[in-house]
Amino acid sequence: MDNYQSSNKLILVDYEPNGIATITINRPKSLNSLTKSMMIDLAKEFKKLDGNESVRVVILTGSGRAFSSGVDLTSAEDVFKGDVKNLDEDLVHQMELCRKPIIGAINGFAITAGFEIALACDILIASKSAQFIDTHARFGIFPSWGLSQKLSRVIGSNRAREVSLTARPVNAEMAEKWGLVNHVVDGDELLKKARDVAVAIVRNNEDLVLRYKSVINDGLRLDLGHALALEKIGVANFAAIKKGNRFNSVTHSHPKSMNL
Repeated sequence: MDNYQSSNKLILVDYEPNGIATITINRPKSLNSLTKSMMIDLAKEFKKLDGNESVRVVILTGSGRAFSSGVDLTSAEDVFKGDVKNLDEDLVHQMELCRKPIIGAINGFAITAGFEIALACDILIASKSAQFIDTHARFGIFPSWGLSQKLSRVIGSNRAREVSLTARPVNAEMAEKWGLVNHVVDGDELLKKARDVAVAIVRNNEDLVLRYKSVINDGLRLDLGHALALEKIGVANFAAIKKGNRFNSVTHSHPKSMNL
């Protein structure tokens, strides 16, 4: 396994030869709270991994007792003083642009910004100690990474309102019951389970996995009629590509027999 560390060692990236990359938020003494520079580093890593053709799946996790406790309060003013002007530095935006499936391995707390980052993952696996908490209402901060819209689409509007307006934690058992997470496992099994899911994805057709993720996620932004139309477009595009590949295979195998 190859290992990459950002200059401040707060963001770790491990590359496995089977096409799985693991990003670890590495600030355990602060429950992986995020400074502005850490969020920018994470955004850049997701953009880099998206462009790395040897990477098929990304696992995102945190070291220690938390996935991420959200924005570091000592740098909150710097983070919230305005919108991110450079979308290359917007973490959730880069996660949403990432073509590769993202598996969130949620160990411990996922609070506010950490909760929003979790919601930007495609598949969530939680340890039994995981807790999801939205504290926007408690601290008077308006959500800006999609929590107000995404959560209700996952667990339903009534549950989402209660979670966000009360700022009460959602434990792993409830998160699984509500469909917020795909699996709940013991803490020492968390990364193993995440890798098991990642390996199952890697075994499938690489091109179709990317297209399938795209049509699912893009369709969630549309009404059902337009989403089904999007699928039809995807079918036509994929069929044309497959037909072209078969034609190229024939012409390369029998170049002298082709009269074009």
